[in-house]
Amino acid sequence: MTPQEVISIVRDIVRDTATPYRYSDVDMLSCVNMALKTMSTYRPDIFSYITTIEATVGTVVQTLPSDAIRLVEVFYVQGGNAVTEVNRETMDQMYPGWVSEAAGVPVNFVRHPRNPASFFLYPRPTAGNNIIVEFVRAPIDYELADQIDITPDMSGVLVCATVHMLETVDTEPNNAERTKVFRDLYIDAMTASLNNRAVPDTETAAVKKLR
Repeated sequence: MTPQEVISIVRDIVRDTATPYRYSDVDMLSCVNMALKTMSTYRPDIFSYITTIEATVGTVVQTLPSDAIRLVEVFYVQGGNAVTEVNRETMDQMYPGWVSEAAGVPVNFVRHPRNPASFFLYPRPTAGNNIIVEFVRAPIDYELADQIDITPDMSGVLVCATVHMLETVDTEPNNAERTKVFRDLYIDAMTASLNNRAVPDTETAAVKKLR
């Protein structure tokens, strides 16, 4: 789905289909991009990506790419061992010298308590260690013809969120309830998507006892 396709649907909903348009494509594109950024605050998992990063050599402190919002998981060293999560307080109390131990291939990672886009690796990495990680990436600012990088089930959510953004900017008192309806629609849809994970993500998914 492209922003142009979102805009076409939104125009039908807000009854802005006759030229000259009340809202320009530029204005509506801005609302699409704002909607995506708002969605990322409610459901950051929608914008999570698994990728490879090069570990910073000689220090336990690691920083995700500049477009990262937060770390989700560190999986393994590329071509090597798994990297498991440990608790920083436990490491500090039981082995306070862990931050300065000789460099090597990382076997553990520790989340940063106040900076979600940073983490620690133990031992501090030597050169050539690429790490497979998952992190939430901030949505980019799309152009009209760009393909939006979200799953198909979120397309309707994006439409409702865009309508909400558009009408929030230019709402009148008698339209306040309509604006709230679209806000509730996209937030409820994102919540339902999250809650329904318990249904398909189990080994007994879709298995029903027939009576």
